[in-house]
Amino acid sequence: MIDATRRLFLAAMLMLAAAGCAAKAPVGPNGEPLQRLAIVTTTGEHPFWVEIADDDHERQRGLMFRPPLEADRGMLFQWPGEAPREQSFWMRNTPSSLDILYIDPHGRIVSITSHATPFSEAPIPSNGAANGVLELRAGRAAEINARPGDKVLHPYFKP
Repeated sequence: MIDATRRLFLAAMLMLAAAGCAAKAPVGPNGEPLQRLAIVTTTGEHPFWVEIADDDHERQRGLMFRPPLEADRGMLFQWPGEAPREQSFWMRNTPSSLDILYIDPHGRIVSITSHATPFSEAPIPSNGAANGVLELRAGRAAEINARPGDKVLHPYFKP
């Protein structure tokens, strides 16, 4: 009876430990938990894990000096409390090509720049008011068939 109780207890503990591990979000390069984001296109809902850049220092550094992103990773730039406006990004000190998606306050994609040139200091404009910018590994936007007008699901954007 004691052995059966011990086995049951150990099995329950292992199940709890496994559930706890499965529920944890992956972490970014500085140990910060990544957040879930999805892009809804004509081909379905495409999940990503994103780092958040929501202060001046994080937004200025972005993905500079970093290796290429994994296919399911990205960085979401936010301007909390600020009105949407024309945004402009560049690729200074960024060694890998990126797709840059400009997003309005309701989570609609305003514009997409595909395969931005690494290390370029040429401005890449949003061509419309945006208060979110998502950077993905180059080519990902085309792979999921993302287009202007498609929806980005994340708590930062209002439905």
